[in-house]
Amino acid sequence: MKVEPPGPRSRELCRRLAAAEAPGINTVGGGVPTIVWQEACGANVLDADGNRYVDLTSGFGAASVGHRHPGVVAAVRAQAGRLIHGLGDVHAHPLRARLAERLAARAPVAGGGGPGARKPGAGVAVHFAVSGAEAVEIAVATALLATRRAEAVAFDPAYHGLTLGALALTSRPEFRRPFAPWLPGTVHRLPYGGPPAELARLLDNRPAVGCCVFEPIAGREGVVVPPPGWLAAVVSECRARGVLTIADEVFTGFGRTGRWFAVEHDLEAGESDLRPDLLVCGKALGGGLPIAAVAGRRGLMAAWETPGEALHTATHVANPLACAAALAVLDALERQRLVARAARLGARLAERIAPWPERYAAVVAVRGRGLMQALVLTDRAAAGCLVLAARRRGVLLLAGGPDGRVAQLLPPLTVTRRQLDAALDLVADALTEI
Repeated sequence: MKVEPPGPRSRELCRRLAAAEAPGINTVGGGVPTIVWQEACGANVLDADGNRYVDLTSGFGAASVGHRHPGVVAAVRAQAGRLIHGLGDVHAHPLRARLAERLAARAPVAGGGGPGARKPGAGVAVHFAVSGAEAVEIAVATALLATRRAEAVAFDPAYHGLTLGALALTSRPEFRRPFAPWLPGTVHRLPYGGPPAELARLLDNRPAVGCCVFEPIAGREGVVVPPPGWLAAVVSECRARGVLTIADEVFTGFGRTGRWFAVEHDLEAGESDLRPDLLVCGKALGGGLPIAAVAGRRGLMAAWETPGEALHTATHVANPLACAAALAVLDALERQRLVARAARLGARLAERIAPWPERYAAVVAVRGRGLMQALVLTDRAAAGCLVLAARRRGVLLLAGGPDGRVAQLLPPLTVTRRQLDAALDLVADALTEI
């Protein structure tokens, strides 16, 4: 650490942003100046004042294979020399076909897909998106087109994005309240991890429900892990009533929890009847570039077929640079065996923090899976103090959840053991201040 963060250059850049940007898009710190990222590599971030940090945020999970992964950089650089932009849904490009095939072969969805299937990728189709929130909306729209049922079930807590359709599913009232008059559809909310019998009763009484949207782990809203067997029960109750299940793996996908997709912990890849009907992914897929996707069986995705123009598309859908990055991410996950590594390092991380509730007064509980762990603190103030104290020591954390008291520990899957141990030592030292 060269200067107390945020340093003078970061403060000046924050001042310029505050003067030029719309309010609300740059105010995580409540308008208080914060650090500005200058450069990042692997598990390290360099701020505009020359301070170096260990990143336990993975850039909101997008840098799961590490910042500026050499394979991603090389792939993007090579693709930039050939084709930067295609023509959306009208004219495709070779990498788009390759990426769709690889995602179809990997996605654990009902009726095909996943490594446990007899023919991985058989009968699976992929719908690309630019962001995770857009992909959630595509999944819900798929369910609407396929079932013609306009109502949905979501859980509390849950975070599915902040565009209007995804926002209707997101649980936090302060996100939804300003836009309530515009939010579409009827969404029924149940407690996350609650009794499956409640879901069964709701579905029996609401035949207009067409889909049930869930996170395998409620990520941004507190890293809440459901009880064993809960996901399977949700899928089972829905399938018995013709309700489509949508697994939102935007945060948990691509190795974060020690499996390729978090549903695989509870919905075994070889049991297609317990797989979700639709799987949404994003964040880590792009290695830092914006890309997301929805995977589902081809017969279900056929609901999008139209004799005219595409019903949902975007100028930058399946952008060539983003596809190149995504293919490089999949290569890195496979060649570096990062999914198994996340399971090993996640076990070490969980072991390190397990004694902290007894050791530090500010820590109430710890929870998580793989390299998706969290500290539950006494209150929002304690979480905020921890974030600042860790930052002063050179560690980047995020605190969130409905009550703001959950500090997330989300290092890149490529973090070295030495970096992880050093970062945890610094976080532990920061806890002595609280």
